[in-house]
Amino acid sequence: MSMRRKGKKRARSETPGSTAHPKNKYSDNPPDFASLASLYPSFKPFVFFSGSRPRIDWTDYNATRELTRVLLLHDHALSWWIPDGQLCPTVPNRSNYIHWINDLLSSQILPSSSCGNNKVKGFDIGTGANCIYPLLGASLFGWSFVGSDITDVALEWAEKNVQSNPHVSDLIEIRRSHILPSEEDDIKVLLGVVKESETFDFCMCNPPFFETMEEAGLNPKTSCGGTHEEMVCNGGEQAFVTRIIQDSAVLRQRFRWYTSMLGKKANLKLLIPKLWEVGVTVVKTTEFVQGQTSRWGLAWSFVPPATRKIIAPTPVSKNTLLSFMLEGIKRQYSAADVLQSVEEFFKSSGASSKLNSNTFSVDIVASSDQCNTITNRDDVDSVRSHGSLDGSSLQVPQDDLSFRILVFQQMPGTLLIKGSLQHKDSPFSGLFSVVFGSLEESMKSKFCR
Repeated sequence: MSMRRKGKKRARSETPGSTAHPKNKYSDNPPDFASLASLYPSFKPFVFFSGSRPRIDWTDYNATRELTRVLLLHDHALSWWIPDGQLCPTVPNRSNYIHWINDLLSSQILPSSSCGNNKVKGFDIGTGANCIYPLLGASLFGWSFVGSDITDVALEWAEKNVQSNPHVSDLIEIRRSHILPSEEDDIKVLLGVVKESETFDFCMCNPPFFETMEEAGLNPKTSCGGTHEEMVCNGGEQAFVTRIIQDSAVLRQRFRWYTSMLGKKANLKLLIPKLWEVGVTVVKTTEFVQGQTSRWGLAWSFVPPATRKIIAPTPVSKNTLLSFMLEGIKRQYSAADVLQSVEEFFKSSGASSKLNSNTFSVDIVASSDQCNTITNRDDVDSVRSHGSLDGSSLQVPQDDLSFRILVFQQMPGTLLIKGSLQHKDSPFSGLFSVVFGSLEESMKSKFCR
């Protein structure tokens, strides 16, 4: 692991945005620290050079906070600040999520809104003192927002950040959520916070990822701050997103899209079955990659899809290409062993597989029953039967799921595994993500130390 951090991968972490959403302005133009330091004297003390390359110390909270402040001012004309200790977001990463929301809204997955206007209204669950999503959404797309939170500090500073930007302040409302007196850790996520007559185009959330502050502090490579309320809840992110799912089952079509970010890919496999259980009609997933950090996006809706065959636009279907790393591979195993094991993994479920040793790839065709076997799920058939509200097909294949797995040698002891759906417009990327996640768990368990 330490060898990898000393290699090429580390360079990526010094320039956030190197693998950003294609519409993210930092995708092709990551922040130029030297240029920013020359323009903003307050940022200059945090920039140093390693060879000819300008860098900042990502473990210095003051450096990451000042970078966020400067980027919001320089690239988005937003005045911004947060007090010490509050969660400090990275602008390129949060922009990825905003652009993915825009992809969902502009796609043909759901029928056009019956409201007859182009005004988009979003809800940010746990907006934090930084209020980053409402500020970016309002400045980039002119969206209006309700941002909710529970602490006095978060509400005070979110409001300050809104009022510091009069060109978008009329678009953003900060609203208090509450903790139910009967349940010490039972936070009202949407129910009781959304007003009776309100409807929204979407909600979004950067949930508390962790179960304890000790777990939250395990990454010594970065310092983004974060209070207990921002970082931790009982049951971690899985429990928090489950609350959103439960609230969505009550509110249903009052939001066109419900979404959340996730810090652990494994939680997709645990949460997606819960969505089918409450009767959603569409599930979409994606991956946000920023330097060495990966996050995942989960979106769902109760709105009947526009057509029987849902075709997502290219940006939304980006998650038809998935990957994971096998690091610390045991010495007795080679790339050929991993390739053969991939083939056996799918053959054992009855899926058709064809191994090509020249291209180090395996082509797989799996039925819905075989996908069910692969993921150890019992809900595939029930999803199809309690289906959509208008008879439209759900995101479960009526035909076979066809995809390719490729194995690449990165460096000694490290392999990159890539998966791609054979049909780029496939509406089944959510199920493909779950199948691919099962493969990842199996391969890491078998081959990694």
